[in-house]
Amino acid sequence: MSEHPLPASREASRRAGDDGDSQFRLLRERRFAPFFWTQFLGAMNDNVFKVGFSSLVTFQAARFSGVDPNTAAFLISAIFILPFVLFSATSGQIADKYDKATLTRLVKTFEIAVMLVGGAGFMLHSAPLLYVCTFLMGVHSTVFGPVKYAYLPQHLKSSELVGGNGLVEMGTFVAILVGTIVGGAAAGLAAHGATLLAAACLAFALIGRAVSGFVPKSEAPQPDLRINWNPFSETWRNLALAREDRTVFLSLLGISWLWFVGATFLTSFFNFAKDVLSANPDVVTILLATFSIGIGTGSLLCEKLSKRRVEIGLVPLGSIGISVFAIDLFFASHRIPPAGHLLDVGEFLAVASHWRILADLFLLAMFGGFYSVPLYALIQSRSQPTHRARIIAANNILNSFFMIVSSLMALGLTSLGVGIPGIFLVTALLNVVVAAYIYSLVPEFLLRFLAWLLVHTFYRIRLVNAERIPRRGGAVLVCNHVSFVDAIVIMGESPRPIRFVMDHEIFHARFIGWLFRHVKAIPIAPAHEDAALLERAYDACGRALEAGELICIFPEGKLTRTGEINQFRRGVSEILLRRAAPVVPMALGGLWGSVFSRDEGGRVPRPIRRGVMSRLTLTVGEPLDPADATPEHLQRVVSALRGVRK
Repeated sequence: MSEHPLPASREASRRAGDDGDSQFRLLRERRFAPFFWTQFLGAMNDNVFKVGFSSLVTFQAARFSGVDPNTAAFLISAIFILPFVLFSATSGQIADKYDKATLTRLVKTFEIAVMLVGGAGFMLHSAPLLYVCTFLMGVHSTVFGPVKYAYLPQHLKSSELVGGNGLVEMGTFVAILVGTIVGGAAAGLAAHGATLLAAACLAFALIGRAVSGFVPKSEAPQPDLRINWNPFSETWRNLALAREDRTVFLSLLGISWLWFVGATFLTSFFNFAKDVLSANPDVVTILLATFSIGIGTGSLLCEKLSKRRVEIGLVPLGSIGISVFAIDLFFASHRIPPAGHLLDVGEFLAVASHWRILADLFLLAMFGGFYSVPLYALIQSRSQPTHRARIIAANNILNSFFMIVSSLMALGLTSLGVGIPGIFLVTALLNVVVAAYIYSLVPEFLLRFLAWLLVHTFYRIRLVNAERIPRRGGAVLVCNHVSFVDAIVIMGESPRPIRFVMDHEIFHARFIGWLFRHVKAIPIAPAHEDAALLERAYDACGRALEAGELICIFPEGKLTRTGEINQFRRGVSEILLRRAAPVVPMALGGLWGSVFSRDEGGRVPRPIRRGVMSRLTLTVGEPLDPADATPEHLQRVVSALRGVRK
């Protein structure tokens, strides 16, 4: 293939075609498909083994001496997670130092050996051997985790990252579903169940190793890295790397919290089915299938809802849905009368109240997809490539810690007599508290949520040349000022955080001032009101540009009262005197005449309904050299970008 760049028209056409393609096209491409099926088979095999083991010790406890069926599922989960705590730091270094395709093949070879141990445990009904296999499968997943999530940004474009992560999340939970069905069905065969489990686990490991041979080469981002084999000091160093970017670190905590919630639900399903729903193991498969399909649906919808961008505004939406439907699950299940016998699938589905439980599980999981996919994509896009795998390793360390705490919490609540529905309720309420805490620390999530809600509920926005907003480095964004929601719209369409220059009175408003302070808005005042504050604002803008940040200023200095663009002031010129940077002109059209503007006849846009009054346009111009960014020239450029539509 030629290395010469495409002509501009052809390149634009190719990019437009890519944007219109479905994320499923990646499943036809070698850069993604072998990797996807390798991780799919690994996740499926994990669950064939764990579900088979959990089902046998829950429903056939007599065949495994010394095993408590009430706590076995939580113990299996804790043992599987333990290697993540011990070896994630080392795994992250290995993934940054070596080719990921080679590591993938080594991991899949190791899986074959592990499944030979597990097969022996099933054949001999040996709980100790099966616990050892559980630990070794945890080692397998620990090593593969940093490889998996660091692989994607090496082989996918930024516009494909959300779709690729969505496919991986969907594939993982479909694999969980298939593994659950296979593991549960095999374990349900009293005579030959253990033999079938042993054969299936080994067969899937062999197939996974064969598929991994097609994973393309992935250059090591830091081949000269010296590995620190001390897991404790390296764990601390990885967490320190993650903390360098506050948003990334809090995103890691957010993902880890989701694993806390997910682990609580998934490990409770066996006892939930048996003790609460009076159902047999086949109903566990229905519960897990519903959960898996829900999170797969949410993961796939993320690309459409986010317009192929890393849209962290979906994260608060996801956390709200998780809590709402988890609380409803408590009310739907905590007073179900015992059936007197274990219901089969047909009997279970014949009860109307059980459909509410399935709906809650599906919607809870779907909102979990909205929550997780943007966070994974955010971490991948904002982490430095040279130590991205170690950031993922830090994520795995935190995930494992949170899942272990989840298991301990469930064990503690169970010992206090709290039933499974009560555990669900406690988890839902904790989710409210944790979500509120994280969003108070990083209001960027909430602001992006407000922007996403505004645009998707009331408006349809048309972006023109949005790729001209720089993805790296400092720049000054300049836009006309039409309404009170201009900043929200611009922020919602930017690939990066923006520091807005805003009126000091709004910045210090009683109720929303904390939000503006946390997103590092820059307060400004006219010289006749507070000359010192004006100078501090210009200096703050200069420091922000020097640090490589985006700042946005509305040079009119006030909202338009007529819909026409007011005269641009010299604020941009004063900022550029402190620090020279590219100036990106932008224009908003379509907000004049809405209730958010100063139009006396302003109307409230109708939710959902699409029409002329619901269309917005954000047009981005070519970046200007600082020397050309005079107030007069900027006003002419912004006016031309806006056109006749106000």
